[in-house]
Amino acid sequence: MLMFEADPAHYQLCSVLGHCCEDTATVHLARHLPSGTLVAVKKFNMDKPKQEASLIQHEIILTRQLQHPNVLPYHAAFVSGPEVVVVSPLMAYGSCKDLLSSHFTDGLPELAIASILRDVLQGLDYVHRKGYIHRAIRASHILVSSCGRACLTGLRYACRIVEHGRWQRSVHSFPRSTACNLNWLSPEVLEQNLHGYNEKSDVYSIGMTACELANGVVPFVDTPTTLMLTEKVRGHAPQLLDHTTYLCDEDGGQQLGLHGDSVASNMMQLKNMQQRRFSEPFHQFAELCLQRDPALRPSASQLLAHSFFKQCRQRHSDTFPTVPQLLHPVMPICDRRIDSQDDLASILAAEKLSELEIEPDQWDF
Repeated sequence: MLMFEADPAHYQLCSVLGHCCEDTATVHLARHLPSGTLVAVKKFNMDKPKQEASLIQHEIILTRQLQHPNVLPYHAAFVSGPEVVVVSPLMAYGSCKDLLSSHFTDGLPELAIASILRDVLQGLDYVHRKGYIHRAIRASHILVSSCGRACLTGLRYACRIVEHGRWQRSVHSFPRSTACNLNWLSPEVLEQNLHGYNEKSDVYSIGMTACELANGVVPFVDTPTTLMLTEKVRGHAPQLLDHTTYLCDEDGGQQLGLHGDSVASNMMQLKNMQQRRFSEPFHQFAELCLQRDPALRPSASQLLAHSFFKQCRQRHSDTFPTVPQLLHPVMPICDRRIDSQDDLASILAAEKLSELEIEPDQWDF
């Protein structure tokens, strides 16, 4: 078993993969020098408000306590100067949000969604059994490895549902930072009433994420916050958009779902929506998750037995396409960034050159 040391000298940064956690962290592609393994190194800038620092600390401590194939682990965490550094496995396809933004703007294939959501539910069921509510399930918090395994991350917003050794029927703590998660949160979390909420609120977020993965955008993406809250409390359930649920408005411009979910008007997008058809079990799955009454929603473990996931049972057969095949032509980060040691040297040389400040010479002929 590899040991990942809490020493910055043991990690050679190769390139920046992106930013996360509301731009408080930068994610780097790096090589663990003792083993040669490619990893992801996340650097948190601690020159941030105290609230952000406490969220970062909470995420690191909780993640290090959990161990499940579908929950992203942290190999190491340490302080380096003004930064907190976290080392995790390289998830070579990035987040599902990255996939939607770069290649699948109209949504992922249903088979890929089924495989990804099954992995996510397995991880979520584990989180729930450990006594936590995730409270931030969305496409950007689902990472996909080079072999197509999905992992759940984003535990900085999680809260305990077990208090003093007793399982609470509901909790009332409201996430300290919710602006980026509002579209995915359940009505009962947003209401902040005396009834509180429980782990079924995460199941609602699974339904919102299913719509996000299928439609290419999260429901209520263009809706004002107050109206979105009103619609959720009234029981407005978003839907998967295909030819059975996708309609034109009277002017033929803006495209609407049967319940008014708007999608940007685009002829190519409209054509794709009209031609595709999601399976009936997929529609039923999303509908179950998005029930207004949390008591009517299945648990994460119950959802794993839903007929929507029957199509995943042939996953290991020779004829069943793998997630990487379903994500074609997207290439894993390691394949498109580093194919050899020469490529690694080229990346490092290019980055060093970009840091140089070259002054133009004055030529006198």
